[in-house]
Formats: sequence, C-alpha cells, structure tokens
Amino acid sequence: MIRLHITAEGQTEQAFVRTVLEPHLANFNVFVDARCVLTSKDKRPVKEYRGGLLSYEKAKKDIQTWLKEDDHAECRFTTMFDLYALPDDFPDYATSQQEADKYKRVEVLELAMKQDINDPRLIPYIQLHEFEALILADPQQLDWEYLDHDGPIDKLKNMVADKNPELINDGPTTAPSKRIIAEIQEYSKVMAGVVVAAKIGIPTLRQKCRHFNDWLTSLENLAGGHS
Repeated sequence: MIRLHITAEGQTEQAFVRTVLEPHLANFNVFVDARCVLTSKDKRPVKEYRGGLLSYEKAKKDIQTWLKEDDHAECRFTTMFDLYALPDDFPDYATSQQEADKYKRVEVLELAMKQDINDPRLIPYIQLHEFEALILADPQQLDWEYLDHDGPIDKLKNMVADKNPELINDGPTTAPSKRIIAEIQEYSKVMAGVVVAAKIGIPTLRQKCRHFNDWLTSLENLAGGHS
C-alpha cells in the first residue's frame, strides 16, 4: 500500500485529483490525498491561503514541509502544475525555454525540480500546457455543462480534430482555456472543468494526452501496478 500526497496548483486540479484520480488509483493500492500549493499565511490568527502557483520557491517550501511532516517509507509525493504561466524562478526555466519540443521542455523542468528538492519520494508532474488540455481531449463532453452550445462545441471539436491537445499553443490568447472561453464565454474552470473531465474519462484522457498517461502509469505502478 502506498499513500500519495499531491500538491495541486489550484482548486480545480485538487478537485480533479479527488474526483477522478483518487478512486482510480485506489484500485492499484495507491491512496491519494491532495492540497493546493500554499501561497501565503497569516500568523495571527494562524490561517493558510492556498491555490495559485505564484512562485517556485513558495511551492518548494510547501512541498518540503509536507515531505518532513510525513517521512514514512510508504509515502510518495507528486505535483500537478501547469506549464502555461509557470513561474520563471523554476529551476532550469531558461534552459527549458530553449527546447522547441514541449515534451522535452517539461522533462527538463521536472528533472530540475526533482534534483532541486532532492527527495527520492517526489515524482514531479507538469501538465502540458494546462488543465484545459484534458478538456480538449473530447470537447463534446462540454455539453454536459453547457446545453444549447452545439455550434461552439462543434467549433472546438473541429479546432482540435486529430491534434494532440497537450501541444495546443500556450499563448496568452491561444492557450487551451482561452480557446474554450473564445467559444463558450461562460466557461468556468472551477464550476465545469472537473465535471467535464470526469465525463471524458481516464481511458480517453490517457489515450489523447501522452504526458498525462505517462504520469498516471507511474502512479499506478507505485504499489506494484496490479489493479
């Protein structure tokens, strides 16, 4: 049995872990909990504010605290951060920007993070390019939340077509979330994102999103890989 702690970038990623990944990984004897990355803290009264990857150093300290709090042998740690708008104080950030291949880019960043935190129990994961890439694995499922949006959903389906949703441009107006909002202005990541991702389902998510599949496979194998 493995206990897996996941540091999520925000509330949507945390809810996705709890709703979709937690029941799936339990079948592999990997038992999951998740919390958002710490952004700030008030000393009086003691109160934490979580959600939003504002800087690597803050995320690093939060992860290191959790590593110290739970140092048991059966415990593992991972992250769910977006490549889109990743803080530029991330280790080897400048080097990663020289990589044209986006898979190589996240490989550089994940390896640098693993080496920097330097704990064998940590399995860094950076989502290409953001959570909405998972939604674009099957845009049709947006109709679960957005009825009477057949035209906009068809435009998103045609835009994705047979493209790899993990490689959709990460520009400020062309990132996956921006493309969805351009067609469905009322799209809410927090309100609809997890519901739609759950409707898409893990088999389609891992088929369409290679890096996500590699990460999920590594998590499934933590306790031996037997469902």
